[in-house]
Amino acid sequence: MNVSAHVDTFARDHLPPPDEWPELCFDLPELSYPDRLNCAAELLDHADPARPVFHTPTGETWTYGDLSARVDRLTHVLTGDLGVVPGNRVLLRGPTTPWLAACWLAVLKAGAVAVTVLAQQRPHELATICEIARVGHALCDVRAVDDLAKAEVPGLRITTYGGDAPDDLLRRPAPTTPYAAVDTAADDVALIAFTSGTTGRPKGCMHFHRDVLAIADTFSKHVLRPMADDVFAGSPPLGFTFGLGGLVVFPMRVGASALLLEQAGPRQLLPAIAQHRVSVLFTAPTAYRAMLDELDEHDTGSLRRCVSAGENLPAATWRAWQERTGVRIINGIGATELLHIFISAADEHIRPGTTGTPVPGWHARVQDEHGEPVPDGRPGLLAVRGPVGCRYLADPRQRGYVRGGWNVTGDTYVRENDGYFRYVARADDMIISAGYNIAGPEVEDALLRHPDVVEAAVVGRPDEARGQVVVAYAVVKEGAERDADALRAFVRSELAPYKCPREIVFLDALPRTATGKLQRFRLRTGGDQQ
Repeated sequence: MNVSAHVDTFARDHLPPPDEWPELCFDLPELSYPDRLNCAAELLDHADPARPVFHTPTGETWTYGDLSARVDRLTHVLTGDLGVVPGNRVLLRGPTTPWLAACWLAVLKAGAVAVTVLAQQRPHELATICEIARVGHALCDVRAVDDLAKAEVPGLRITTYGGDAPDDLLRRPAPTTPYAAVDTAADDVALIAFTSGTTGRPKGCMHFHRDVLAIADTFSKHVLRPMADDVFAGSPPLGFTFGLGGLVVFPMRVGASALLLEQAGPRQLLPAIAQHRVSVLFTAPTAYRAMLDELDEHDTGSLRRCVSAGENLPAATWRAWQERTGVRIINGIGATELLHIFISAADEHIRPGTTGTPVPGWHARVQDEHGEPVPDGRPGLLAVRGPVGCRYLADPRQRGYVRGGWNVTGDTYVRENDGYFRYVARADDMIISAGYNIAGPEVEDALLRHPDVVEAAVVGRPDEARGQVVVAYAVVKEGAERDADALRAFVRSELAPYKCPREIVFLDALPRTATGKLQRFRLRTGGDQQ
């Protein structure tokens, strides 16, 4: 490792032991980064200062010059008034706005470590994150400060922004001179991203300054292929690495701009696309499906790229979107542990129903529980490696995620004979019923082919006779009949009888995390029946 610029060495001191790291690959010329690198400076310093970088729904536009000046001012305040030193962990909390993005860049430019959390997280969740990462400073939108204050984190210094108080971050006196970025090492920790924590204690994933650029120089450069005139938008918040890449890192890497939406559900995305001529969209499969019913009311002609990740993209959703908009959704799988997308495909290389092939710079294989590759066509555990790897913050679960130099994501996949990777299920979501292996997402896809079904989730329920039985949860269109027998008959016409749900439960909505991921564990308990 290179000589660190961190004065506070907590993050580096709590990296996993070297023998628990995954093997890293830097196959592409653009991944040959210098030993000294500050990713915030890299993102800020190479664009035309007059070009737009961030737009808001109210019509405000920041140029790259505006952003650079505001980041420099914030960095002066951080390192001056607030006493932040390189290596300190700084919590960032608030809705998706240009100021949140500016705070993130300022923290990195100061050589500190950004810990961006979701505005929806509650006091006990925030307290856990602060405890794990030993957070001493927080920059918080004044509208989101209450729950952070209620977390009562010992020694945490909270500085709000966007308010009227004289000590507000944006009102504090600061030099107007440029701030020379801290000379961080390329492998200094830049951010700690926490897993969703749908079950168990959340895991802190540490990523280096070079990692931030690597996701742009692999997936974005070679699959997404953005242009400087693109306008990005999407639903994922900046506390979710899918959003951090899609709304900040990828557009800034090529000098493009992003529309930052505080509210970014399907009902907000469609009018925003039309009004701001959005050309690159990042959201989840559920949102694409939800927007289909309202497409006729909005102009989506500006879209040229649509990216889906976070959960499996059903082939039916892909086809319906392509038929209605003419745009082929770029499907992808990523992970907080690996920062962004590592298997995907675009344009004529897309095959609906598959995720794609390894992104240039990444390698993937399917292996058994002993780490041995399995033949093409046979399901097994997805294992990947590339320029970014899993490095949990002082967590024994590192040894489960990294095995034999590979990152084992916890997904069951099949590699087809021609090299395409097809998602089967999360490894812990495989249902074994009367000796049959049943992949929940396959049953979900069948349910979603019914014209009245809006969302579907399938889980296994313990059964004394069969071990498990298939139980489906469905959300149907408003006004549609909730007829379990009819829906079961439809699935039976689509799939082998042993895959057909024994029970279908209708819900008004499926339980999801703040980042939109389905919480199947809640359905397994049967606690969300309505």
